[in-house]
Amino acid sequence: MRKLVLAAAVLAMSALPATAAFAEATGAGCGVGTMIFKGQKGVLPQILAATTNGTLGNQTFGMSTGTLGCEQDGVVLNEHAKEMYVATNMDLLKQDMARGGGEYLTTLAALMEVAPADRDAFYSLTKDRFAALAAPADAEALLARLDEALAADPVLARYAS
Repeated sequence: MRKLVLAAAVLAMSALPATAAFAEATGAGCGVGTMIFKGQKGVLPQILAATTNGTLGNQTFGMSTGTLGCEQDGVVLNEHAKEMYVATNMDLLKQDMARGGGEYLTTLAALMEVAPADRDAFYSLTKDRFAALAAPADAEALLARLDEALAADPVLARYAS
């Protein structure tokens, strides 16, 4: 009987974050992924927001602390979102950069506000300049090199900081 009660309690506790996540109109709940894709409509942004939230495991933290958009008072400054994202996903992002596409690179493009029409050029740039872009060991340096590469590209220069 104890095992049954314990199993029911664990199941109920694990369902709480899921119900809270679907309470918002975005479908992805609160968290960094939701903040990154805020205002974007369609299936792809919702999937990317939910995947980012799930990968980072930040919804429970946000709900517990009232941050990451889980309350109206919770704020994550966009100026740090790119660096946080790159630092958290460095290895997977570098894999996508080497391939010239993928979920992690798509999320970075969205964070950098690269228009969907320019994303193929962005993906090609990261693939073509992978050796130089991927050399830095930290997120800040990688973003600085990416910013330099964007500034030098006639199509993508408007996305440089």
